[in-house]
Amino acid sequence: MSIGIRPGQRRRQQTGHRSRLRPADTWALAVLGVAGRPVRALLSALGISLGVATLVAVLGISGSSRAQLIARIDALGTNMLTVTPGQSLTGGQAVLPRTAPVMVRRIAPVQSAAAIGQVDANVYRNDRIPAVNTDAITVYSAQTSLLHTLQGHLARGRFLNPATARLPAVVLGASAAAALGVDRADGTIQVWLGNHWFAVVGIMAPVPLAPELDRAALVGFPVARRLLGAYGSPVEIYVRTNPVSVAAVTGVLAATVDPPAPQNVTISNPADALTARADASVAFQSLFLGLGAIALLIGGIGIANVMVISVLERRGEIGLRRALGATRPHIAVQFIAESTLLALAGGAGGAILGGFATAVYATARHWHTVVSAPTLAAALAVAVAVGAVAGVYPALRAARLSPAEALRTV
Repeated sequence: MSIGIRPGQRRRQQTGHRSRLRPADTWALAVLGVAGRPVRALLSALGISLGVATLVAVLGISGSSRAQLIARIDALGTNMLTVTPGQSLTGGQAVLPRTAPVMVRRIAPVQSAAAIGQVDANVYRNDRIPAVNTDAITVYSAQTSLLHTLQGHLARGRFLNPATARLPAVVLGASAAAALGVDRADGTIQVWLGNHWFAVVGIMAPVPLAPELDRAALVGFPVARRLLGAYGSPVEIYVRTNPVSVAAVTGVLAATVDPPAPQNVTISNPADALTARADASVAFQSLFLGLGAIALLIGGIGIANVMVISVLERRGEIGLRRALGATRPHIAVQFIAESTLLALAGGAGGAILGGFATAVYATARHWHTVVSAPTLAAALAVAVAVGAVAGVYPALRAARLSPAEALRTV
């Protein structure tokens, strides 16, 4: 008797086996479903593509920037320390002893040390510029070993030497030279410094480990005392140490600089500031990653919308397949596979686009391009997951259609 037996059950009783849908058949059907509407598939995959491209580009540019910074720090060296006066017990600014640079050089692992001193003077392009227009340029007296200690470079001219340190000669930082409009350092150009004419003998290239010197004018300690009335007390000492002894030197540096009051001495490593600057960019990285996630979400909603429309348009196909023995899970799996395929295609395109954007940006900044394979794999995995989740509702809606109802609407 066949009363009360469903058509699918009757077919299974007659053939002796259940209807099956192999994985290869599932993906073949998914490809046919997507290829049947190419323009719609392209537009629905575009949102996923933009989201993945944003994620890959943000992570790639961030990785390239960090790799460049690490290489830069390695080239500059992490073995430089700076010594500055801190707060005294009375609450005022402490003063470092004039003998501090000499004492620091006596520490065995110290390779070189150089100091700069504050000079109460301003520098101008000529003697007719009002005194209020300082262009934020600070005048320092500097020891002749300063450039060697910083491992800096000159853009033009020469640095101070024992001879020019006693003469009215000045070396300008990169930003200071630009602010003053000085582009030559052959001694023919003079600037008005502390009511005296000083010849420009050098222009420094930017100094990453001592950015305060980029907008500074450096004169020798002897001429600063003779013409500018500078006391000669150092306001900052740059110390280059043996790389393996940085911690040991840090431990004894304060007591060496100012034995009676080591608590008035502040020790820092400029490389730590560069690293902290890179870490500060994580907040912006998180912001752009959030924007990429929103784009992925919008792309997932777009795929879900397209798949719902596809279910409505393909009622006849669904009804025919159900009548031929396809089960509800078969229908559901087919539509989930289609949405996953759309997301996979969009994710692959987005990964390529994001990698290309990273390469273009890194090349423009003269960086090495860093796009890791785990980043690309993770971006594709996220895209596939979004596509699979987006296809669940349309798949369930298609699976609930009965063969008779679906064929009746053809």
